[in-house]
Amino acid sequence: MIIRPRYHWFRLLFIWQGSVVPRIMSRLLLVLVISLLASIWAPWWISRHAQSSLNIYIFTLLGVSLAIFLGFRNSASYERFWEARKLWGGLLIASRELSGKCLALTPDAPQTALLIDGICAFIYALKGHLRQEDVSPHLQRLLPEAQWQRVHQARNQPALIVAWLQQLLAELRRDGSINDWQWQTLDKNMDTLVEVQGGCERISTTPIPFTYRVLLNRTVTIYCMLLPVGLSTSIGWVTPLIAVFIAYTFLALDTLGDELEEPFGKEGNDLPLAAMSHNIEASLRELQGVPMQVPPPQPDGIYLH
Repeated sequence: MIIRPRYHWFRLLFIWQGSVVPRIMSRLLLVLVISLLASIWAPWWISRHAQSSLNIYIFTLLGVSLAIFLGFRNSASYERFWEARKLWGGLLIASRELSGKCLALTPDAPQTALLIDGICAFIYALKGHLRQEDVSPHLQRLLPEAQWQRVHQARNQPALIVAWLQQLLAELRRDGSINDWQWQTLDKNMDTLVEVQGGCERISTTPIPFTYRVLLNRTVTIYCMLLPVGLSTSIGWVTPLIAVFIAYTFLALDTLGDELEEPFGKEGNDLPLAAMSHNIEASLRELQGVPMQVPPPQPDGIYLH
């Protein structure tokens, strides 16, 4: 996630870091070169091959159609991003509810502290599962040794941790610490953790169809490369300025859609899962009345991961 203050609109015009310009700069330079060459050759081409000159009206029609397709694609990408954010918001709510109920119903039971540690471990394990990164330091400090050894080499660490948490709830029910109605209430919160994991895995493992991405990328690139040729016959030496600006709009939208499509990554516009995981644990520790054991993740420049 990009962390920046709310700048004045004029200053936003010159923002470089955090924008998609660095990622599309090479293509924008190529459009600029084509625009300059097209502006130079346009008079000669019109004098020799006037009937075969590209007409700007063709690009107007194509541009409208392309903008509509890009809008649909970006809407689909943002929907995935927003669904992922809602799932992690639901994870925070379910974690607080489950921890608060356990502290209220069984404050002195040894399973209560283990449950809260296990919920925190589940959150970090889910982050590592989605990002394919190692979260062993967090799991080792939060899980008992026997459970850590079982989870350490697991393919799906969050699922094993949830199964262990369900066993702890079953122990509270068997020893009479909670009754059947209370167990059902706590189990609903546990089900929410499972549902959140399933929703996140659905987003992570089901990207937008690759063929659709290839089609849009090719169409946007070819359109931006041919646009200067059509503009040069109508606006002459203004072509480089207008062509590069239009290319920036289409290429930036295409690139932004790529970023939003995978909300669990580490790109500038992805969700800050490390910070969110820390915040959830800090919230649970506050309910528990104990201090946080680890410092919050620090931003990498303007990026918070």
